[in-house]
Amino acid sequence: MDKIEVPDSSRRWDCVSLGEVMLRLDPGEWRIHTTRRFDVWEGGGEYNVARGLRRCFGMRTAVATVLAENPVGRLVEDLILQGGVDTSLIRWVPYDGVGRTVRNGLNFTERGFGLRAAVGCSDRGNTAISQAKRGDFDWLSIFGSGNGSRWFHLGGIFAALSSSTAEVAAEAMDAARAAGTPISYDLNFRDSLWRSIGGKSKAQEVNRELVRKVDLLLGNEEDFSAMLGVPIKGVSEDFAELPIGAYEEMLREVAAAYPNLKMVASTLRTAHTATRNGWGAIALYENEIVHVPQRDVEIHDRVGGGDSFASGLIYGFLAGKPVEYAVQCGVAHGALAMTTPGDTSMATLAEVERTMKGGGARIAR
Repeated sequence: MDKIEVPDSSRRWDCVSLGEVMLRLDPGEWRIHTTRRFDVWEGGGEYNVARGLRRCFGMRTAVATVLAENPVGRLVEDLILQGGVDTSLIRWVPYDGVGRTVRNGLNFTERGFGLRAAVGCSDRGNTAISQAKRGDFDWLSIFGSGNGSRWFHLGGIFAALSSSTAEVAAEAMDAARAAGTPISYDLNFRDSLWRSIGGKSKAQEVNRELVRKVDLLLGNEEDFSAMLGVPIKGVSEDFAELPIGAYEEMLREVAAAYPNLKMVASTLRTAHTATRNGWGAIALYENEIVHVPQRDVEIHDRVGGGDSFASGLIYGFLAGKPVEYAVQCGVAHGALAMTTPGDTSMATLAEVERTMKGGGARIAR
């Protein structure tokens, strides 16, 4: 495995993410089917990484996406702007008035508590970004001279939105590779997205091709099996036990199957209850294993924890830190992101580094 070489800061952005940004409707302490009010957030698996890199780590980030031109789309844009992410790569398409041909995605998410698991209910069919096709974005300009990015992030959620979004992903990755831009890809398996278009077999067909263009591959306890067909041995369906030896074997098998990969990383999550999880990570880099053992963390809102792991890990590379720092940073940032509501991180770099050093929850004043 080769090292990840990150371009210098002369490029316009530190990271560009490609993916759908939805309006998240959060019932707070209530449930989706009983609530009378929702808080709103913006969120999306790929976008959350750009948002975390900007707000927590001070990186210059942008999101490439498509929104329907209506008040909901403008609300999503306003939330993105509040997060400091560059919106210049957003494409706007006309709205037909009722959403027959194009609309913006909604994501209803309740957090869960104790024995009651978190629940997500997406309303994202026929969205603007799902209709994106080759040629809609000028990737040569985005990654070329005059602009450029030090990193490019995307994932399996975007690739699952339609057959054309998988083609857009491949087009963008080819342009990024030609520009010498490292590419990270989060497998992010979502059964609800693949179920009606071929299930796991289709997911594996699509992702096996895209992963051949990737430098840093990310996943969780089920992603590698569902998306690539590489099983983790010795785990039960509920992932109550996570044998580290089996994870190491799986990471090495993935790296052998895709020699283009420079790093393979997996979060380690054991959900004791909705509000108490074991949380850690394991990664393979330069043929060496980096393992951050699980520790129990208290969960306020688990959504986005994996995305915050990704942004912390990527920050380590962008900042020129050792790989051990990068993995620990990802774990700490993911843990902190799950202590606050919404998809996106509210943590600061100082809090992340304090957590990395084992700092406790004693009041800081």
